[in-house]
Amino acid sequence: MNHIKVYVVEDDPDWIKAITSYLNREEDILVVGAATNADDAVRGAQTTQIDIILMDIQLAGSRLDGIQTAMELHGLTSAKIIMLTSLNDEQSMTKAFTAGAIQYLEKTQFKELPQTIRNAHLYPAPMEALLKEFARLKREEQLKDLTPAEREVFELIETGHTQSQIEQKLYKAESTLKNQVNKMLKKFGVKSSKEAIEKVKKRGLMDESDGNKN
Repeated sequence: MNHIKVYVVEDDPDWIKAITSYLNREEDILVVGAATNADDAVRGAQTTQIDIILMDIQLAGSRLDGIQTAMELHGLTSAKIIMLTSLNDEQSMTKAFTAGAIQYLEKTQFKELPQTIRNAHLYPAPMEALLKEFARLKREEQLKDLTPAEREVFELIETGHTQSQIEQKLYKAESTLKNQVNKMLKKFGVKSSKEAIEKVKKRGLMDESDGNKN
């Protein structure tokens, strides 16, 4: 039988042991690894074949919390991310889906986890369609203050065009382009084009932390 391979990211070792034991009782599910912090989670996801990531919302002693780690993992692996947490507030849920999580489950509902894992692995299309649209809306939210000309410049920078290439493509003088870029950066509240691209890529979740611990 081909198992659904699960990777657990959780800062409580006892919870990791408990959830691993619980899930491994299922014939079609196998926990193939675990991490207690963001750095190990990123390394593990790149070196372990996995289908599902169970992600804690916040990770103690890490440079990234669970939301930011989920976003990073979403960009590194095709594994589906399920947030498994004790937090049930709307803000945490919204951030989780913004980061790319395909499902959100409270730890008190752990008995639903096997079927949640199966659904996420076998039938992801409807949720993925919603998340794709959600990501598009979050991108538009980040870009809404740009003028059409500034947005055109941003999107060319985003796709790797150099300043000289943009000048030639848009028939802009160097001074005009620099002025538009400076205005664009000011609206984003960043100091460089690279930071602007990163901010849009992260859908407004850069350096966010609400101080909650689960």
